[in-house]
Amino acid sequence: MKEPSLSNHPTEIFGFPFTDSTSPAKNALMQQYCPFLDGECKKPRKSEPHIKVGICSAGYKGSFLAKPQPVVLCPHRFETNAIFQTIREEYFSTAESVLWAKEVSLGVGGSVDFVAVEIQNGVVQDFLCVEFQAAGTTGTPWQAVVDLKQHGKFLQESYPYGINWANEFAKTMMQQVYKKGKIITSWKRKIVFVFQDVGLDYLRSACDVSGLRPAQDADPIHFCTFKLVWKHRKWVFALSEKVSTDVDGINKILGGALSESYPSPDDFIANISRKLEL
Repeated sequence: MKEPSLSNHPTEIFGFPFTDSTSPAKNALMQQYCPFLDGECKKPRKSEPHIKVGICSAGYKGSFLAKPQPVVLCPHRFETNAIFQTIREEYFSTAESVLWAKEVSLGVGGSVDFVAVEIQNGVVQDFLCVEFQAAGTTGTPWQAVVDLKQHGKFLQESYPYGINWANEFAKTMMQQVYKKGKIITSWKRKIVFVFQDVGLDYLRSACDVSGLRPAQDADPIHFCTFKLVWKHRKWVFALSEKVSTDVDGINKILGGALSESYPSPDDFIANISRKLEL
């Protein structure tokens, strides 16, 4: 099966591509089963918490992308062997034993999603904090799931939702990077934020990323991005890029775009005039 063409609709529902009509895919849809958690999906509808949304990723084309891409909407989508194995290979290549601890408290810094821990003779020798970050939507593709359940297919070519790049990557994630990165820096350790390549594409289009550089061992804050590639009738993760920085580099990102990208006063006045229909 060739890679499906995408538009504004879910691309993976309860862990399966939207084109998958096999019994396992149909059963997961009806049982609200998440293969990444090996249990019930944890994304409830706000108005009906017993109903799970089940959308792992959804197609979207941002202004900075050449074509629609499957955009990960659930952080649990990253909980795959490919991700964990890649982190181990990239950061613990010589370790004999690496264990994973989940939801570990950072005290005043909240908690960290996962910690990769190197163990020798029953003693912690080294550790690496790992956070997963997914995108979020404006509007909802939920109607597409309803259509699929009721009719076995999408009834629209495109559903009315967008991707809230700014909130998830420039605000939510970067606030976590700054807060947790300061703690990790004080420990002289590392924290890795795992997210999709399109999230880094967005940051490069909208923020001052001059503090990012090819991953350096001395840096405390690392970004490890993955792309979704179509392989063996499904989308799977492949390592895309590793970059790193320090707290000063995060301050630049939090500051927004480079000054060369600022609109002029005349541009802003033109925007006012359009709003007021002058």
